[in-house]
Amino acid sequence: MIFALLQRIAQMLFVMFGISVLVFLIFFATPGTDPAARIAGRNASPEVLEAVRRSFGFDQPMYVQYLTMMKKIFITGDLTSFVNRGWKVVPAVMDTIPVTLSLVFGAAILWVVFALIIGIVAAATRGSWVDKTLMMLGLIGISMPVYWLGEVMNLLSQNRYHDTWMFSWVPPLGYKNFSDDPKGWFLTLVIPWITLSILYIGLYGRVLRAAIVESLQEDYIRTARAKGLSETRILLRHALRTSLVAFVTLFGLDFGALVGGSALLTEVVFGLQGLGKLTYDALLNLDLPIIMTTVLYASFFVVMANAVVDLLYMLLDPRVRTA
Repeated sequence: MIFALLQRIAQMLFVMFGISVLVFLIFFATPGTDPAARIAGRNASPEVLEAVRRSFGFDQPMYVQYLTMMKKIFITGDLTSFVNRGWKVVPAVMDTIPVTLSLVFGAAILWVVFALIIGIVAAATRGSWVDKTLMMLGLIGISMPVYWLGEVMNLLSQNRYHDTWMFSWVPPLGYKNFSDDPKGWFLTLVIPWITLSILYIGLYGRVLRAAIVESLQEDYIRTARAKGLSETRILLRHALRTSLVAFVTLFGLDFGALVGGSALLTEVVFGLQGLGKLTYDALLNLDLPIIMTTVLYASFFVVMANAVVDLLYMLLDPRVRTA
């Protein structure tokens, strides 16, 4: 177990190194891309371009530029924006990460809990009207785009029914720090949590139901029935455990991607200045340091999520531990 953990950490470091090199080459070494021209502005004279290159170190060898950039991102944290001069990139990114983590963690708790309930109940009542109803509701949830559902939720909670007992507790759009106002933090995120989780509740519930139904056809389930175990115990202790492998795989990929910025649409609709919104604004302005930093931090979350998934495999499936 310890050897597998160390091996996974080494793989993570290697992947992160490869991603950092690839991202740096894309943004700073692609033919036709000149960061100095972006900083200097339009119609800059050759003298000004040369001065910018010397000031930002673009006249150094490529490996020196790479090491300098990684040092500024991960060690000193003094990388500055190309568009907003003097604006430190790393502190700006670190300020947005709690917003995105708060959004994704809360939504993840909702979609995991409700997806487990839907998947288990649908599998236990497979073929019945309960199963069909739950699967139909799950399909409806998958079919509703986040940005549309978010706008509908805003229309109901912020405008049309805001003064009624149902939504009078909903605060204005935005984000409040947990340390400053825990109650305000919770209230501002309830509607975004629900909006972001509905898609994944339907998807994960359907996936889990299919995995459990397939597991119930395996030989070890027939053996458990032959031993006289109850259907409830067979479902929850045997079929569910092996079925969670597919569930955990999806969760690791989606959670890492959402923390890495895929929750952009939810952040935009509800006025949350998270990592995705910061990346989107940087893309509009072609602010290369912010784009590169957010991509690297996002890749870190994705790699970490996949590493945790691999470790969970060992706990859920004994065949992985012996492989």
